[in-house]
Amino acid sequence: MTTNKPIGSALISVFSKEGLDRIVKKLHELGISIYSTGGTQKFIRGLGIPVTPVEDLTSYPSILGGRVKTLHPKVFGGILARREESGDLRQLTEYQIPEIDLVIVDLYPFEDTVRSGASDQDIIEKIDIGGIALIRAAAKNYKDVMVVSSREQYDPLFALLESGKGSTSMDERKAFAAQAFNISSHYDSEIFKFFDGEQLSALKVSEKSSKKLRYGENPHQQGLFFGNLDELFEQLHGKEISYNNLLDIDAAVGLISEFEKTTFAIMKHNNACGLATRDRLVDAWKDALAGDPISAFGGVLITNREIDVETASEMNKIFFEVVIAPSYNEDALKVLQQKKNRIILIQRSSKAQDMTIRSVLNGVLVQDRDLSTETETEMKPATKTQATPSQLTDLVFANKIVKHTKSNAIVLVKNQQLVASGVGQTSRVDALKQSIQKALHFEFDLEGAVMASDAFFPFADSVEIAEKAGVRAVVQPGGSVRDQDSIDFCDAHSMAMGSKII
Repeated sequence: MTTNKPIGSALISVFSKEGLDRIVKKLHELGISIYSTGGTQKFIRGLGIPVTPVEDLTSYPSILGGRVKTLHPKVFGGILARREESGDLRQLTEYQIPEIDLVIVDLYPFEDTVRSGASDQDIIEKIDIGGIALIRAAAKNYKDVMVVSSREQYDPLFALLESGKGSTSMDERKAFAAQAFNISSHYDSEIFKFFDGEQLSALKVSEKSSKKLRYGENPHQQGLFFGNLDELFEQLHGKEISYNNLLDIDAAVGLISEFEKTTFAIMKHNNACGLATRDRLVDAWKDALAGDPISAFGGVLITNREIDVETASEMNKIFFEVVIAPSYNEDALKVLQQKKNRIILIQRSSKAQDMTIRSVLNGVLVQDRDLSTETETEMKPATKTQATPSQLTDLVFANKIVKHTKSNAIVLVKNQQLVASGVGQTSRVDALKQSIQKALHFEFDLEGAVMASDAFFPFADSVEIAEKAGVRAVVQPGGSVRDQDSIDFCDAHSMAMGSKII
């Protein structure tokens, strides 16, 4: 059996005609017969190239407003016929069905239509039936048929047509078939998610493309990213983004999205080791760095403002791997580009998935993304002593940070500056002691600071330790059977406590 096969005829049925002209011209140049439908047929004719309407092949017009055009045995017989099977070939002759060796389809834009906010009826009409059937049929019969399932494949198709002079190899056809099933399965997954809505009756996660990373979390692990980073970032400079970079970048983007005023954050191992809000960006940077200048080494930096040359010059005094900002002053960019491996990203969007997914055992855990952060008006007072306006501002600030800090987590804040945090501890008391020790090590005065905890206090010991260190206001979720012990201590020591449950 010959694996290299010449293309004698092609069926083309596409939604978008962009880039199709040079493919059609190349097919005509190679003497390949073309069948087509509707608007695609008119487009090809407009190029002055001969084309046979599918209606002439099937003896049926396009019906039901274009819903049925190619769904006919004379089309699918020509695609699915096994060229090595004498019985199949006899039936092609008997029913006057031409062999179709190349199928080019570009599906109706279902995902784009859903994203556009179109009506349900418009979305339903963008569910491709004939196109998806053509793709599956051609991909199934890849031994004899080449399938092109997206206009993104026009460039490699053109290259193959030129190099093979109209013939394709088995390996080439199989590779295109794999891409076809990738596209068709993704298409079906998106349709299911539209119909399933919020029910989550089944988990369908589909990303059509992957990016191979240098390695995974450790050098001996393979790492891949599935998704479209270009949708979120433009990389201006630096080396390839690594697996661990991506974890920090994800944490950084989630954290900075909580802040509207001029803010700078420094991330290390997915946690903030420095963060400050100030009127001037350079001051936000300096105060963020002051929170933990040691941990900042090799970190990921992010801000929600354009980086100016003054700030860039200060940043350039330390080593860091990644910087993310909405834009960069031209002179600032020159400063930051002085380190050739430094990754410089423009954040185009903060769009995130609606759900978080984590592999566990032989399955996955799925939950809604946490999009809730208490505002000053939503934070309920739990104590007789009320937080002052400045304390309330700091409590909200601290609560935003602790939400994005790994448990057990304690965050200490003063004057909209992250003073210190205790992260990833098995004991909440240990997390608090760690944060106090760090704050004192970097010579912060904790008198008047506020504390945020990512979970309730099971005993009063945390507020007792915090009060002795100078903390005068606390925010915690509440919900412990011994909440009253912590409240009573705060009342007895004129501390304010805010909670979203109590």
